[in-house]
Amino acid sequence: MPRPLAASAALFAATSLLATGCSKPSAPNSAPSSSGSKSSSSTASASPSASSSDSDSPTPVPTSSLKSDDPDFRGPNDDDRRRAEGYVKGMSVEDRAGAVLIQEYKGRNAKAAAAKAAKLKLAGTIIMGDNVPTAKNGTADVEAMKKDIADLRAVTDKRPWGTIVTVDQEGGTVARLRAPLTQWPTPMTFGAAGDPARTEKASMAMNSELAQLGFTLNNGTVADATIGADDPTIGARSYGEDPALVSRMARASVDGAKKAGVLSSVKHFPGHGSVTGDSHIGLPEQDASLDQLKARDLKPFQGAIDGGANVVMMGHLDVPALEPGVPTSLSPVAYRQLRSMGFKGVAMTDALNMGAITESYGPGEAAARALGAGADLLLMPADVDAARSGIVDAVKSGKVSESRLNEAAERVVAMGLWQKRLAEKRVPPAQPGSSEELSREDSVAGATILTGQCSAPLVKGDSVRLVGGDPADRAAFAAAAKESGLKVGSSGPTVALAGYGSAPMNADVVVATDGPWVLADSTAPAKVALYSATPNSFSALVAVLRGKVTATGKLTTQVGPYKAGTGCSS
Repeated sequence: MPRPLAASAALFAATSLLATGCSKPSAPNSAPSSSGSKSSSSTASASPSASSSDSDSPTPVPTSSLKSDDPDFRGPNDDDRRRAEGYVKGMSVEDRAGAVLIQEYKGRNAKAAAAKAAKLKLAGTIIMGDNVPTAKNGTADVEAMKKDIADLRAVTDKRPWGTIVTVDQEGGTVARLRAPLTQWPTPMTFGAAGDPARTEKASMAMNSELAQLGFTLNNGTVADATIGADDPTIGARSYGEDPALVSRMARASVDGAKKAGVLSSVKHFPGHGSVTGDSHIGLPEQDASLDQLKARDLKPFQGAIDGGANVVMMGHLDVPALEPGVPTSLSPVAYRQLRSMGFKGVAMTDALNMGAITESYGPGEAAARALGAGADLLLMPADVDAARSGIVDAVKSGKVSESRLNEAAERVVAMGLWQKRLAEKRVPPAQPGSSEELSREDSVAGATILTGQCSAPLVKGDSVRLVGGDPADRAAFAAAAKESGLKVGSSGPTVALAGYGSAPMNADVVVATDGPWVLADSTAPAKVALYSATPNSFSALVAVLRGKVTATGKLTTQVGPYKAGTGCSS
């Protein structure tokens, strides 16, 4: 999916954070890389009405009965697979073709989408931004969303393996569901915090709220290691540039989702963070050799697979080292590479309505090619009816073997059987917005000071001038400032908000609200990488600016003269 517009942060009240200490940032080009180091376990926490009290106790989160050594934690068992084989044998070719497809739909007509899913016997449906109902106050209408999802599941959920209802909910820039659900920062925030346990805790909390609404699969684990400023698509959606760090965080993200009873797809194999094109628009070329891929891009996926990942999303990339000129999502060689890494779960394509596919393939051909290549679950074909027909025709003509269709359908059905059992042991589904305090703590832990005093306020006095950012960013900052007693006006130090694609900015303090690379050429005396533009992120920022919290985040990527590892020491 493309980078969406920033969250409508002005709709939500930001709350302030509490005080701890801080020390100075590491010097540029001298700090050893510490992108995998843990941050201080002492994080700021607060309620909206207690903006000046201290607390060293992180927000508690319910504990799941699922443990990593629980057989139900790893994935489908032999009984699931035997049952899946039996169910698939009883299906027609047409029904098996439907069983490997996830549809999208337009607008709010969930009942029509449910009827189509029932008619075509589809695996499930994805919820996109335009499917999310809006309440009168401009936030998401949670009860209406639950009703829509119930409608989507009403007929096909009667199947023993249920129905997939999925969404892209990474946190930060890619979050289809906004308030009143908890607003989480980007993955790079968690990379900067450096603590996999924090990532797992947040993932469990995020996915618990999704479970409350009825979701079963979150396309929420980004395992792409970014190359930095030349990466136009992933950016702060990545945990960082270090494959080892990304591997640890991706594994933690998957574990947290499982404990909430929700599966999480690991994306975008074999790695979208090191290409300079955007697969939403066209087919980017990854010119790395296979050895280079194994040394970098494939490592996080290997770590996630070794850790028990059950769904991997195949990206749309041209990788000559695998199969030149063929999108990886349609390439048998790419799927063989994935399976050679020990992956036994469901291989899912990225959205088949993206430019990398639609510029060269029709929906029927794309679906048949993806299935024949090794995909088990086909996401968002441009025309789901044509995709289903394309698969049926390919199987009946012998272009795709019936055994390949059976294998794919059996994996999807077995996953559904297992996910239903997983959900029985999950943490209790959480009410929307129940983890805002935890999200604020995470935003503080990831906030990174590149230059400026860590042990003293970055702005002095009770008033600041604010420049840059979009209207939503400025409104969210103003709301957080007001809660903290900081005025935004025409006097005082200048704070500049630099978002994705901003030109270099100079002020007393420059804040990167997306990828940190906009800070590289700034000559500001104080520079802060915030990585996100959520209300909780701005609440954390105000607390950092006023010196009331410890900003212990470390850069996880090179930013001009600042090496990975730059930041305040904990």
